[in-house]
Amino acid sequence: MYTAKYLSPMIPSYNLEKTVSFFLDLLDFKIGRNDKTYFILYKDNLTVHIQRAGSYIGEMSFYLKVDDIEKVWNGMKDNLGDMKVREPFDRDYEMREIHVMVPETKTLMFIGQEIN
Repeated sequence: MYTAKYLSPMIPSYNLEKTVSFFLDLLDFKIGRNDKTYFILYKDNLTVHIQRAGSYIGEMSFYLKVDDIEKVWNGMKDNLGDMKVREPFDRDYEMREIHVMVPETKTLMFIGQEIN
């Protein structure tokens, strides 16, 4: 079995500066990543991702960080049915990820593990 390290919402924003300022100025979060159109903010053991809103503003997404993505994949791959899934792949920001559309929603789930 794998260990879930944290679950983090990914919030689309029409105005990144104002949204990020809300978390920084009012809630004392800090910036962990700033890619101009994508921020990861943190406080204590929590994170929130802020991304530029686009044509899919009505869609939700969240990030589940795990300790062993291959265990997650091996535990789910034979039971996916007709779900939309992208099997494990490496990202340029040093994460290995699975992407899953949560059934019967407009929610994209990112499951990731840091590449060592």
